[in-house]
Amino acid sequence: MIFERFKSVFGKNKTPEQLKDHYDNIELEKGDFPAMVIAALITFLPILIIVCAVVYGLMWLLIMR
Repeated sequence: MIFERFKSVFGKNKTPEQLKDHYDNIELEKGDFPAMVIAALITFLPILIIVCAVVYGLMWLLIMR
């Protein structure tokens, strides 16, 4: 019973056409896109900075030695 509701909520019982219709009908509000961009930057920018620092540190160790 609970699993049936879980499947219906997360689209497991829906056809691809039904899912496409569902996602095509989603309307964004005025501030949704800037909020998504800011959230993506907050999420990915620290990781990108750490990766760049590690690559730079390895290059510095190998070249400046």
